[in-house]
Amino acid sequence: MGNEEGPTVADIPQLALNDGNSVPALGLGTYPMDDAEAEQAVRGALETGYRLVDSAANYGNERGTGRGVTGSGVPREEVVVTTKLPGRHHGHQETLSSFEESRRRLGLEYVDLYLIHWPLPRLGKYVDSWRAMIELREQGLVRSIGVSNFTPAHIERLETETGVLPAVNQVELHPALPQEELRAYHESKGIVTESWSPLARGAHLRDDPALGEIARTHGVTPAQVVLRWHVQLGALPIAKSGSAERQRENKDVFGFTLSPGEMAAVADRPSRRIGGDPDVHEEF
Repeated sequence: MGNEEGPTVADIPQLALNDGNSVPALGLGTYPMDDAEAEQAVRGALETGYRLVDSAANYGNERGTGRGVTGSGVPREEVVVTTKLPGRHHGHQETLSSFEESRRRLGLEYVDLYLIHWPLPRLGKYVDSWRAMIELREQGLVRSIGVSNFTPAHIERLETETGVLPAVNQVELHPALPQEELRAYHESKGIVTESWSPLARGAHLRDDPALGEIARTHGVTPAQVVLRWHVQLGALPIAKSGSAERQRENKDVFGFTLSPGEMAAVADRPSRRIGGDPDVHEEF
């Protein structure tokens, strides 16, 4: 299934995808960095041992992300580069053209993971985009294809109409929004759950008594506790940081294990959503 841990690369375990590829179990997010910030952060993260970086056309930092990858000295084939299709480019031909624009900005021959950023169900073109992404994968321009912010109903439509499941669904997931039902659905389909805003944008982590107590028990920070919580759920957290020290800290979550009681305590808090509802949110 999608949450099986395999060989380790750069001290980060690998997660098997349902298309035969694999991805690191933790990555670097780049939102809302500009090109200069992304270039520095990506280069530093890869030198630190990260092997997955996450960008998007709508982040406006694909050029910087690509420069960070090519300037890091890390072999290209070792890095999983992710970018995303914006809502304004939904549609078959529009997706093909948008991908070429992203690939040109990244300065790369291929993209490892290409995602539909939001489903935009009212627009109703995400299946057309998915068919185009299947073509890109068949042409070798994309290694793996997936989605972001999709619900089970959206994914079921993709499977019904194309026979192809996403390898990844990147969704809002953090202790205040643990997404139990969605994660269970992903598990049943072999889809890797990727977590955006895995630290809930850092809100009150340092001052959280429960997280502080767990952190002291393990000699780690509250942020490390939360990222470890994601890892043990089988989710792939994408934490954004431009600080080399924080990048190293965020990556160092594979040397301790949370108990069942600690896992429950991390998520024992009022429900809160940071981003939009995928059934109605529109982002072009």
